[in-house]
Amino acid sequence: MKLTKILGLALGVAMGTAITAHAQEITLRSADIHPDGYPTVEAVKFMGQLISERTNGRIKVQVMPSAVLGSEKDTIEQTRFGVIDLNRVNAAPFNNLVKETVVFGMPFLFRSTEHMHKTVDGPIGDEVLAAFQPHGMIGLTYYDSGARSFYTTKKPIEKLADLKGMKIRVQQSDLWISMMQAFGANPTPMPMGEVYSSLETGVVDGAENNWPSYESARHFEVAKNYTLTEHSLNPEILVMSKISWDKLKPEDQKIIKQAAKESTVKMRELWVAREKTSEQKVRAAGVNVIKVDKAEFSAAMKPVYDKFVTDPKLKDLLERVQAVK
Repeated sequence: MKLTKILGLALGVAMGTAITAHAQEITLRSADIHPDGYPTVEAVKFMGQLISERTNGRIKVQVMPSAVLGSEKDTIEQTRFGVIDLNRVNAAPFNNLVKETVVFGMPFLFRSTEHMHKTVDGPIGDEVLAAFQPHGMIGLTYYDSGARSFYTTKKPIEKLADLKGMKIRVQQSDLWISMMQAFGANPTPMPMGEVYSSLETGVVDGAENNWPSYESARHFEVAKNYTLTEHSLNPEILVMSKISWDKLKPEDQKIIKQAAKESTVKMRELWVAREKTSEQKVRAAGVNVIKVDKAEFSAAMKPVYDKFVTDPKLKDLLERVQAVK
């Protein structure tokens, strides 16, 4: 997205940090592609409540859900230019910009949700968040994105060979494109908002995501085969525009960082409950849920590791993640 377009959006839509001259009140606008009520949306709202309370209402957060500010790829650019203040994005769309995020997206990397939490909540997670600053963003915290699995409209995926030649929607990331190719599928990158119609019309044969996204986006209505490959536990990342960040006093920056960390606890509580209700809902709708031998799917990912983890720094990061107990 060109700078002129970004600036045009800033002026035309009046986004970015809004500060009233008489009271120095600040409204931080936050983007999310998920609908109102989704755990990530509610977590940022919770963060906003904490910030408002701790600044006596001087700083507020306005959450803009349902991709009203654009796709994740577009909102990243707007965040870098200060058009959007806060942004919740899956780690994958950051891959081409912040190389360290590639490691978290490697297939079958995390052994469990607990392994992922220990990694992102510790020094490794802090190191990756710090890598956002040279790219115009401040990494604040991580949210859960659950285990991602495949879902298809017609032919169910019961073994690795079933993916051969299937058109599968993927996130807009080179890593995810290569991952689908290693699975034997034909990757089709597209924003989340286009997936339902693409499944319905046959533009793609399937997609992959977690239980809550599969349910909330209503994809289970048009893709009724859900295969439990659980090939990724890639986290979500909440970032803030460095331009917006630099306008704040140090004490306000501290409040925002602390509130963001506390919102992670809230998000995880909401996520666990939402995963259960989403799974129950789609099973009740008659979805064909398929268990598979994950070992053959995992074994097919070696070329992806060989291609994307070549830099010594990333290799070291990968090894440290794998060593987390």
